[in-house]
Amino acid sequence: MATPQNKTTPDPSQDPTRNTTSLDSFPPTTTSTTKGIPVMMRAQTCHPLDPLSAAEISVAVSSVRAAGATPEVRDSMRFVEVVLVEPVKQVVALADAYFFPPFQPSLLPRTKGGGPVIPAKLPNRKARLVVYNKRSNETSVWIVELREVHAATRGGQHRGKVISSEVVPNVQPPIDAVEYAECEAVVKDFPPFREAMKRRGIEDMDLVMVDTWCVGYHSEADAPNRRLAKPLIFCRCESDCPMENGYARPVEGIYVLVDMQNMVILEFEDRKLIPLPPIDPLRNYTSGETRGGVDRSDVKPLQIIQPEGPSFRVNGHFIQWQKWNFRIGFTPREGLVIYSVAYIDGSQGRRPVAHRLSFVEMVVPYGDPNDPHYRKNAFDAGEDGLGKNAQSLKKGCDCLGYIKYFDAHFTNFTGGVETIENCVCLHEEDHGILWKHQDWRTGLAEVRRSRRLTVSFICTVANYEYGFFWYFYQDGKIESEVKITGILSLGVMQPGETRKYGTTIAPGLYAPVHQHFFVARMNMAVDCKPGEAFNQVVEVDVKVEDPGQNNVHHNAFYAEEKLLKSELEAMRDCNPLSARHWIVRNTRTVNRTGQLTGYRLVPGSNCLPLAGPEAMFLRRAAFLKHNLWVTPYVHNEMHPGGEFPNQNPRVGEGLATWVKENRSLEEADIVLWYVFGVTFIPRLEDWPVMPVERVGFTLMPQGFFNCSPAIDVPPSAGDLDDKEIGKPIQNELIAKL
Repeated sequence: MATPQNKTTPDPSQDPTRNTTSLDSFPPTTTSTTKGIPVMMRAQTCHPLDPLSAAEISVAVSSVRAAGATPEVRDSMRFVEVVLVEPVKQVVALADAYFFPPFQPSLLPRTKGGGPVIPAKLPNRKARLVVYNKRSNETSVWIVELREVHAATRGGQHRGKVISSEVVPNVQPPIDAVEYAECEAVVKDFPPFREAMKRRGIEDMDLVMVDTWCVGYHSEADAPNRRLAKPLIFCRCESDCPMENGYARPVEGIYVLVDMQNMVILEFEDRKLIPLPPIDPLRNYTSGETRGGVDRSDVKPLQIIQPEGPSFRVNGHFIQWQKWNFRIGFTPREGLVIYSVAYIDGSQGRRPVAHRLSFVEMVVPYGDPNDPHYRKNAFDAGEDGLGKNAQSLKKGCDCLGYIKYFDAHFTNFTGGVETIENCVCLHEEDHGILWKHQDWRTGLAEVRRSRRLTVSFICTVANYEYGFFWYFYQDGKIESEVKITGILSLGVMQPGETRKYGTTIAPGLYAPVHQHFFVARMNMAVDCKPGEAFNQVVEVDVKVEDPGQNNVHHNAFYAEEKLLKSELEAMRDCNPLSARHWIVRNTRTVNRTGQLTGYRLVPGSNCLPLAGPEAMFLRRAAFLKHNLWVTPYVHNEMHPGGEFPNQNPRVGEGLATWVKENRSLEEADIVLWYVFGVTFIPRLEDWPVMPVERVGFTLMPQGFFNCSPAIDVPPSAGDLDDKEIGKPIQNELIAKL
């Protein structure tokens, strides 16, 4: 079979004026079929949505470095982020329909003549790099087309082609782990700092912990023309204990401003000699005698056994579980990404629910006006990176049962590739009763156990841990949950002091009040095939009927719907008093009763920022002012606070600016931005390590199915073995009947 020549075409995903593409831009070919399904002409090594491999990251980095104008420029390059340039949705559909099993020919876009246009191969993958120049203090964005050169002809070498590069003025990219370590070393080696610690009785610098915090933006002094950090200082009690909780002894009264570009101390001041808090005997969280305590002895083993293996199937990054299927991705900033979520619904086949699900930002503002706590308002995704701070998970601890792990690859600051093994966990969990009913006349009962598929990762950002979980259920629900744990960020109190803006945790220690906010970005695709934009958003409130002829018994209430027609209308807040929720509906697909099919966004517990409208952190986090925002999909609208929130002086950048266009939402490719948070009034029980706090939301089918999709879940094996015959009806009951 002849293979047509490849031709290079502009990448539509890099053109902000285009959101769709035609398969006519790829070279077509004739092809054979098996049972009506096209057969690939050549192997495709990577699906268009697969995360960049270690080899691809190396290619991208070396391509950018080679493009440096001078040796000095090349040596000054620091690589903050390398991510996949995600292709337009039609390319993804082509890959799923034709190049990657299970083949789904129904996804193939059609030409005007009605026949599919099938290219010989997919377009080359591209990488997007954020590069910081340590010499010039400039940030640039590069696009590299990845091209593989066969090992047989080029000794296994690879290359890429730089498509574009652009300097982004007046920004600072996220701070890297290498910079954290360098900053700590610089501060601990600074003679005035060592003298300040000596005044506090500390001469062993191995006891000292320096946590590098971004300065945020509080005044023009924090402008991004300099790369700055204001570290927080802590001090361990024992240098020979690797699990010593150093966060139990904050060091206050010392002010440090670090130039992160040149790694020098710009400003230093020992403002006030505040004695270190006393050593808390309850500070550590290791097991048993290692923390000076005893572990409970009555915990028996609990085993999760799947003797026939799991119910899910994994092919690369493609997941199939019962009637769900989707793809797993991972980025340094967001961490876990869920792509192409669909449900296989009997004769209706594959029904899309969402194109892309992820967490794009989180903000942690503190409510203590005292120094240094007032400047704690970390943007943990935009200033650090949730993915880059992910952990290697451990079987039996972080996850139970039959586990499938996925590794994640990142570039480090100097351009090398690092791998986090077992970064994403995929497994099944029992979830109690799915549904049950017993006929009281016969005593016969039907009951089903609920099972869910869990996809998760956990990251550590300084003192806190965040677990991000997506759950898929047999009844068509998708639940998202964040689990917050780790160690509180504390302040120092002197004897006899109390703190209005926090809770006393231990002698000489208090935990300031604070909030955690998370932003889930959900590009929905409810019953939409590739290229279709047939979704809308409806707000539902429960209303009490006014007294009168229609409510003579004063018991009537009803659900009232309101179509959110434009972006400004769709800036909404939760209202538990009216059971408020939102439905994403397909405007052209109906169920058996004639109602439009949809998915409901059900809020969990939530809050809004407990800060005045002039709070400085809200300049960068205007997206926190509402719980829900809705926009039409635009490929480069990804970060609600702008791509570079670090030291960002601009007001309302990102989501709050985009919605000012007030674009129509009546029939669109919908993106939901759900902002949810939790307010922490710390407890003594949160010390020394905080038990998990859960917060999240649910996506629930709303008229999407014609009846319960969980009705076909079979009984558990134990139910079949021990099925009881209905008990005889009581004589008294017969008499009553």
